[in-house]
Amino acid sequence: MLREAVARLGDGRWRVVVVALAVLAGAIVIAGRIATGQAADNLRDGALAALPLAAGTLTGEIEKQRLVPLVLARDDAVRGALRRAGKMQEAALNDKLRAIAGDASASAIYVIDTAGIAISASNAGEPTSFVGIDYNFRHYFQEAMAKGAASQYGLGTISGRPGLYLASRVDDGGKPLGVAVLKVELDRVEANWRSSGFLVFVTDERGVVLATSQPEWRFHALAPLSAADAAAAREQLQLADAGFEPLPLQRGAGDGLATIDSAGKPRQFVEVVQDLSGAVPGWRLWLLTPADATLSSAANTARLTTLLGLLLMGLLAFVLTRRRRARRLRQEALARMNAELESRVSTRTAELTRSNTALAGEIAERENAEAKVRRLRDDLAQANRLSILGQIAAGVAHEINQPVAAIRTYAENAGRFLDTGKTEPVSGNLTSIVSMTERIGAITSTLRTFARRPGVAASPLPVREAIDGALSLLSGRIRDSGVTIVKPRGNASPVVMASRIRLEQILVNLLQNALDAMKDQPDPRIEIDIAERDDRVLISVRDNGPGLGPEAAGNLFMPFQTTKEKGLGLGLVISQEIAQELGGTLRLDPASASGPGSAGGASFTIDLRRIE
Repeated sequence: MLREAVARLGDGRWRVVVVALAVLAGAIVIAGRIATGQAADNLRDGALAALPLAAGTLTGEIEKQRLVPLVLARDDAVRGALRRAGKMQEAALNDKLRAIAGDASASAIYVIDTAGIAISASNAGEPTSFVGIDYNFRHYFQEAMAKGAASQYGLGTISGRPGLYLASRVDDGGKPLGVAVLKVELDRVEANWRSSGFLVFVTDERGVVLATSQPEWRFHALAPLSAADAAAAREQLQLADAGFEPLPLQRGAGDGLATIDSAGKPRQFVEVVQDLSGAVPGWRLWLLTPADATLSSAANTARLTTLLGLLLMGLLAFVLTRRRRARRLRQEALARMNAELESRVSTRTAELTRSNTALAGEIAERENAEAKVRRLRDDLAQANRLSILGQIAAGVAHEINQPVAAIRTYAENAGRFLDTGKTEPVSGNLTSIVSMTERIGAITSTLRTFARRPGVAASPLPVREAIDGALSLLSGRIRDSGVTIVKPRGNASPVVMASRIRLEQILVNLLQNALDAMKDQPDPRIEIDIAERDDRVLISVRDNGPGLGPEAAGNLFMPFQTTKEKGLGLGLVISQEIAQELGGTLRLDPASASGPGSAGGASFTIDLRRIE
């Protein structure tokens, strides 16, 4: 049946099928290789990220232990013991070395004299004691005596356990006395490597494995050693019969992959290497990441994805071909709909343009109306100031009459003195007359300033200046009414951003209302206080009059609402608007609404922003 189907396809179609299958197979193979490479790169990135931690675990342990022999080389007890070498037992030093070894987690610490004999050790008194052992053959002893410091990895002659020996020469005034040695076994480092899930090992300059997370790899070699290198390695590591068999590790040709033959079953790993010569000369750290499962999974996933993708693309091409005609018809229909929609949008845009034009006209009219309202409000504030001036005119006239009468008296006296030839008193009278005229000028200047229409711009204003100006305007009425004025305590005057005329207008309104409220009151009293809270300045005007009822307090800032027989009910409304223009508020304190007969009186607070 297959042959008949192929025959029906014909030669041309057969070639197309073959080419398509070849392309499919090639794409699957290439996808598998690319995915394998990307997976290997990801594993390599992870290994490179873990490499510093694995290396740091080893170098950190070495550097920590390296300090111990350096410190012991400068210890007076060690020097003293070496000076007395062979003359007496060093029990105290043995105990000291034992304590240091326990604190540092070192395998052993011992001191060797210049002859190579251990005179003291942390394991003194134990069956494996180093005391009395000749270490003259050890490389670390010879190199430390020659260069001052040395390190050597090898098997212990007593314990038979491998470890790293760190040695420092003990000097006395430039004269060598011996060597302090610490042996550290890297069991904890190797256990840490095993728990990480990676395969980690360290090699020396000849490629011999030393510390490793795979104990069976210890003292194997990356590659077969020559006879000379094998002999040198045995002598360096103190391994008389070591064969240094090659590791079951085959490294890739520059692709960063390695294969380990484990029980006849090859396993792939990604390898990374770090040079540790900074910690121990010639050492290199190798980290191998298992890669079999990851690479296989990535390749299979990529191949399957590629196969499904290509099949889906073929199916999609078939479907798209079938739908091409339908899509073209839909596009033509959409084009007609778009043309109709554009026509509707044009019509609607014209309508919106007309609406916007009408709205702009309404906005202009509203702005003109608001400008008129602002002008009327300014005119009303000016009328309020002029009304206040009319109320205080009598007091001001009285203030001026007193210095005028004094000027007349001083002038008449000066004339009499001139008639009698007494010129000396005349000078004093004339000085007094000048003082009286200055007082009249100050009064009239305050009136002119208060009556002037204020400018729009505000400026930094000390609050006390506005308070003093308001009190000066009302000084005559205050004196005639017998009201006691309590000014703010202290000399400090916070500064606010305000127009002096506008702030004085608010204060004059509040003081006028307080004076009206305290007619026929026993012991009338008005307190003016200044308080600062954060960036605000609070100016309060408080009287001890009858206070305000709840109904009056609720309508206090409503236009044409007043408790006075001849009042217009605009003073507080205007004052509140002025306070808002200055960026603040004017309010009646809550305790003032307790009703007539209250001992608290009425209290108003002006809240303005303080400036530095």
